[in-house]
Amino acid sequence: MAERSDCIFCRIADGAVPAAIVREDDYTVAFRDLDPKAPLHVLVIPRRHIASINDVADDDAAMMGALFIAARDVAVSEGVAEDGYRLVVNTGAAANQTVHHVHLHVIGGRDMKWPPG
Repeated sequence: MAERSDCIFCRIADGAVPAAIVREDDYTVAFRDLDPKAPLHVLVIPRRHIASINDVADDDAAMMGALFIAARDVAVSEGVAEDGYRLVVNTGAAANQTVHHVHLHVIGGRDMKWPPG
């Protein structure tokens, strides 16, 4: 698993790697996905490195809440909140987690199908 120094998302959060940032605050950074799966596809990450949901600690509750508030704010600012959007969290290899840093996918701008994947 990636450590902070070689984690691409940590490097984006630190400003060392450029990204199309759409929102940031003390706890989170949101940026456009480089391989979008819908007209809107934004990733929301915590600034602090946490490899996966399995690594979230009980005392991370406030930070996880900030992550979901940031996702909501992205949906509102990007104009998909009223029509609907999907939040996706992939955890582990079988779920196709390719970057080992907790992140929410905010996906919208088209009708979603169920079941996914």
